[in-house]
Amino acid sequence: MNPAMTSGVTTEPAILDATELTSDPELEVRFAESAHRILADLVSGGAALGWVEPPSRDEVAELLSHIVSAVQTGDASLRVAYLDRRIVGLGYWLRYARPTHRPHADLEKIAVDAAAHGRGVGRALTAALIADAREAGIEVLTLDARGDNTNALRLYRSLGFTEYGRLPGFVAVGERRYDKVFYMLDFRQQG
Repeated sequence: MNPAMTSGVTTEPAILDATELTSDPELEVRFAESAHRILADLVSGGAALGWVEPPSRDEVAELLSHIVSAVQTGDASLRVAYLDRRIVGLGYWLRYARPTHRPHADLEKIAVDAAAHGRGVGRALTAALIADAREAGIEVLTLDARGDNTNALRLYRSLGFTEYGRLPGFVAVGERRYDKVFYMLDFRQQG
């Protein structure tokens, strides 16, 4: 087990990768349930994670299974954050499936339990996923975010992402409309 997780109360998040997570059956079982709770709670609170209604346990389990399978083939990275021996966040990127886009990946979700906001979890998760992408030889890491998600957009810019496009009023949540903002981190431009 990760040493940062065995010492009790922590101030820095411990970030595990999918290999560490799946090598410990107890962690793996708790992860699916915790991931569902985090995602469902955030969506219930209006978080911009791609769902209008909270996802079901089965939907989250299927998503996690897909991501772990992609990690095993080198087509994804999954990171999980722990604080005080509790899962408080997760994030992942997936390599693009289209053959002409295979050198690139999309950072699809970063989700942090509302109770852990402001403790550096999102930054630690995103930084670990960026490092994984660089190590995997990804050329361009992309993401899109809802335009009103100002804290996330600020975080991405602080980590080197740049905006490359925007679709005004593209995201529909009931009657409300939000911009869809596209960001990229081009590793080819970094020595």
